[in-house]
Amino acid sequence: MKLRTMLITLIALGFTVASQADTKVIYGADNRLDIFETVNPLHLELAASTAAMVSKGSLRTNEGMTSISGSSLSSRGICKSERFADQITAANCSGFLVGDDLLVTAGHCIRSQRDCDGSNWIFDFGVKVAQQNDGSRFDVNTNDVYGCSEIVERDLSRSDSNDYALIRLDRKVLDRTPLTVRTEGRIETGVELVVIGHPTGLPTKIASGAWVRENSNNVYFSSNLDTFGGNSGSAVFDATTGMVEGILVRGETDYVYDFDQGCRVPKQCEDGGCRGEDVTRITNIGALMEVASQQ
Repeated sequence: MKLRTMLITLIALGFTVASQADTKVIYGADNRLDIFETVNPLHLELAASTAAMVSKGSLRTNEGMTSISGSSLSSRGICKSERFADQITAANCSGFLVGDDLLVTAGHCIRSQRDCDGSNWIFDFGVKVAQQNDGSRFDVNTNDVYGCSEIVERDLSRSDSNDYALIRLDRKVLDRTPLTVRTEGRIETGVELVVIGHPTGLPTKIASGAWVRENSNNVYFSSNLDTFGGNSGSAVFDATTGMVEGILVRGETDYVYDFDQGCRVPKQCEDGGCRGEDVTRITNIGALMEVASQQ
């Protein structure tokens, strides 16, 4: 009865249980950094070719600028004492550029052409100065906002846990470089990783300090990346070479309720603990491998 009462209470407070595909967590220290906090030039270069998936209903365009509307992280029930609590949350998923007009994300982010049509992909949705922390609005250049024209290839399989989508944007991206992706073989266990995306819908976060933990599955590998819902579709890189190794797709529960504060906080795990974060191998995308082989 106590368990049932607790569940009813949480539901009454407006908390929902996220699907496994949307849940992530902090392992060891919180390694997430904003763009302005990042000093690694390679990671900054990689971040320029990552994008946020934002609903078209959250965007307003005027005189060459597009305003993204949303709500602050703290207004979503996250404790105000937590990092990034005053920043806007607006992204539903993350993605990354792999061709002039090709972008990769998670298969559970784009399930149909309707999802494709209903969202835009936005580059440079990242905090570049410390004062850029409006929790309800973020402005970007309209040239950095792209539509999704078609789904080129997609897989979301329960049988083998595959999870990816390759989409075509509505026009070529001319001002940033497509990322380099692995085309054969697999990353080795223990290799250091960095993930770049939009945890809990926040502006771009770069999180390093992780590595490949489990590598036996042919479809995905597991890691201790600091990721959350909204990171789904994020590029996972070899932290040293900058090569894309995979797509962040699922993991541990991201937030837990702190009864002392009356709000939620990130779940904490040891670097080698909890279930780990699953990363779909980039080499699973057949159409992308064909494109990469021709370059």
